[in-house]
Amino acid sequence: MNIIIAGAGRVGYNLARTLSQNHSVTVIDRNAEALGRLLESIDILPVNGDIEDPDTYAKLIDKESDLFIAVTDNDEANLLSTLIADDAIDLKRRFIRLRNPQFSKTNISVRLGIDEAFYPLELTSQTVTTLLKYPGANNVKSFEYTDYKLISVHISGDDAIEIPQGSDIVIVGIERQKSFLLPGPETRLMKNDLVYFFGNEVLIRNMCKEMENESPLHIERCIVFGAEDLGINISRALLEHGIEVKLIEKSLERCRIADERLEGEAMTLSCKYGTATLFEEEGLAHADMAIAATEDDEYNIVKCLEAKEHGIGKVLAINNELEYYNVMHALGIVVVRGPKINAFNAIVERINSSKIVTERKYCGGKAEIYLRKIFRGSHLVGSKIKPMKKPDRRVLYLIREDSIHPFDEVMQVQENDIIALFTTQDFASEAREWIYGL
Repeated sequence: MNIIIAGAGRVGYNLARTLSQNHSVTVIDRNAEALGRLLESIDILPVNGDIEDPDTYAKLIDKESDLFIAVTDNDEANLLSTLIADDAIDLKRRFIRLRNPQFSKTNISVRLGIDEAFYPLELTSQTVTTLLKYPGANNVKSFEYTDYKLISVHISGDDAIEIPQGSDIVIVGIERQKSFLLPGPETRLMKNDLVYFFGNEVLIRNMCKEMENESPLHIERCIVFGAEDLGINISRALLEHGIEVKLIEKSLERCRIADERLEGEAMTLSCKYGTATLFEEEGLAHADMAIAATEDDEYNIVKCLEAKEHGIGKVLAINNELEYYNVMHALGIVVVRGPKINAFNAIVERINSSKIVTERKYCGGKAEIYLRKIFRGSHLVGSKIKPMKKPDRRVLYLIREDSIHPFDEVMQVQENDIIALFTTQDFASEAREWIYGL
């Protein structure tokens, strides 16, 4: 595909680096230095100019684009650039990143002809609130074609645990000592493993209680560190779920803004002189969950460790830089993707997915999921399919009605079956080729 990316910031940079491996990519930004950094490492067409200036697109007027992606930090610039680019270039699809989640409650995307709008602040907040139902879980993913969920659980129980067997729940990955493992016949679960279960959410939720015994059984009180846009958005989402929230922030001005935006429903506390005394004076240690939601990963780690020291059973840190992912896990901190990582992943997953195959990443991008549904009229209905080779590099299942079946031998597929393929990132291209080539 020919892809144009408006914005060479962190999201634009990562998109360009990833998409340029298989597509022709053009990046527009008025920051020549940012474009130069891209050119040092990847093959792109750089366009130095203002994405809101029609003259910028004159350089591309004869160029067709399969996809235009606007991903700057400025919502107005993203919206305007989409209109201007659509007027100057033959655009087939338009993706846009919007920081303000209030746009999701309007029909602005439809009116502007935008095919996909991504709201990373909302995505991150939804991830946090999803965990309210699963106090023992680290992450929960839902899918388009099935009610089954992917739920990761940190094991804090016995040193060796039998892998559960059943038709409604399977293990599709283990993160152990910073490495990702696909389960095999001889695999046993160990203390401190982060285990990825796929299947019936009720069964997995009950299993969480047995394997993870450090988290509270119910979440009723939360503290949130950081009153920037994300911290406010997370606090609002928690309040909507009936959770008592205390929002902690260094800046007095941000405290004031947060109090106004949350309409006084959350207790906003200034920690200008540190948080040590606040735990005692304001009863922060009585919280069931602590969430560090600033843009500084190191600060988030420190606040989570501080909360753990004061006896808070579940701590979450927003992860803005992937290099801190393993550190957070090693310290027993639940990791939640930050808005920019969420924006990048959501856009890449949407580009790589199709009407018949859904693609998702998990374990911090170390592993991938491919789900292919057999729709009515598909040439695969009634066909006998051989499983993908190299069973040590993938985990393969067939989902039929309410059961998950190992796909290790030739199987005849039926209408509404789902082929579920789980693999590591380094084997993703072969996995993608197999599932699309069926």
